[in-house]
Amino acid sequence: MTPLYPLITDEIRRSGPISVARYMELCLLHPDYGYYATRDPFGAAGDFTTAPEISQMFGELLGLCLAQGWLDQGRPAPFALTEIGPGRGTLMADLWRAIRVVPGMQDAAEPIMVEASAHLREVQRTRIDGVMHIDDVSDLPQKPLFLIANEFFDALPIQQFQRGKDGWAERLIGLQDGRLAFGLGPVMPLDLPGQEGEVVERCPAGPAIAGEIAERIAAHGGVALIVDYGGWNGRGDTFQALSQHRPVDPLAAPGEADLTAHVDFAPLAAAAVQAGCEVGFTNQGQLLQTLGIAARAEKLAAAGDKGALIAARRLTDADEMGELFRVLAIWPRGAEAPAGFVRIGGAAAGKDETYA
Repeated sequence: MTPLYPLITDEIRRSGPISVARYMELCLLHPDYGYYATRDPFGAAGDFTTAPEISQMFGELLGLCLAQGWLDQGRPAPFALTEIGPGRGTLMADLWRAIRVVPGMQDAAEPIMVEASAHLREVQRTRIDGVMHIDDVSDLPQKPLFLIANEFFDALPIQQFQRGKDGWAERLIGLQDGRLAFGLGPVMPLDLPGQEGEVVERCPAGPAIAGEIAERIAAHGGVALIVDYGGWNGRGDTFQALSQHRPVDPLAAPGEADLTAHVDFAPLAAAAVQAGCEVGFTNQGQLLQTLGIAARAEKLAAAGDKGALIAARRLTDADEMGELFRVLAIWPRGAEAPAGFVRIGGAAAGKDETYA
């Protein structure tokens, strides 16, 4: 039994079954026993490895993508150089080093990290001098915003709805024989197509955050790159837990495993378009290849980095991270598209046929 387990079961006994969103919120963010409040989950010694931990090339190339956007928009100064959910700060450190070659960009940049974990904030301060931490994207300054979010949206709490014989009902977590178990709430008046047993997921926080970012960019300029695993108008049960790099039962050890769900990029894009921005959408492999990862890997390999070519394949191959991870770009209406992107239409409608 984990320290968080009796707190969750007590809440269920007092108030009834809880939503998947509430369960994720408690497991990940509880101030004393939440997953992100109590550990460093990254790398080989943690529970999962993110792209920045695989190779410096990831942060360098995305940094140069932001740099091209900064140049295209007239070198605004000062501007907020921001990462949401920055983990150890590895991505921002690689990005910061890469933009050093762009005259004037580091001087104009004000590094900001949106981070809830006090433990990770301390780790991040060792990577970037003078970084400012804020709690929420709503606290971002009103100035040009060049932002990256890598594997942040997948950890936002989701709601799940399942189609039963009488209609849609929210999937809840309650107690069965004294153990946590999934069940269904009352039938709800949801106007959604679907077969019996089908699950759909909704992440209310995702579009709200994307909209907040886009409002800053629409008003002041900038570029946002959102990288995560998922798709466009996704359906199905993608709620999952990971511990020591292996899938585990998400209800077995609350607070001791990472909980995530695939990101549906369509509502994020719709929120950005509604806020007055343009959007582009591609996969991670295609973007990194367009940005020159092959040449960068060759250069690193020639300098003695024996793992550079293997890392490039892992980041870009369809059988590795290249197809699973997608990238949404947000930029001001009328500005040049960021390197590697073209403007897409119909984003607000989120049509299934736009992207699979």
